[in-house]
Amino acid sequence: MNRYELSVTVNTEYLADQSDPEQARYVFAYTIRIRNTGAVPSQVISRHWVIADADENIQEVRGLGVVGHQPLLRPGEEFEYTSGCALATPRGTMHGEYFAVAEDGTRFESPIPQFSLAVPRTLH
Repeated sequence: MNRYELSVTVNTEYLADQSDPEQARYVFAYTIRIRNTGAVPSQVISRHWVIADADENIQEVRGLGVVGHQPLLRPGEEFEYTSGCALATPRGTMHGEYFAVAEDGTRFESPIPQFSLAVPRTLH
């Protein structure tokens, strides 16, 4: 077992009621679950996102905490939050990393695996 490890899972949702395809605005929600799979209590301090739309326009977002929190997670504990982003295309991707500090002072990064944002296909 890695002493310093956070695992990240993601669920996404297209928000049709907040989107306006005629204005090239596609809004997505994503729910993130961060679980301390390491052996040492650790606190999520900041995040870095790389957001790309289908035209390969890239946005980078850096900031403290996650949705205004810097959760301290003991081994086995998890923190879940929902946030969102808007794209100019109906498809895109996100990935990044969380920066954390363990209770013993060790700083480490946990990758956020790339995930897709996509408007669901509709059948007529």
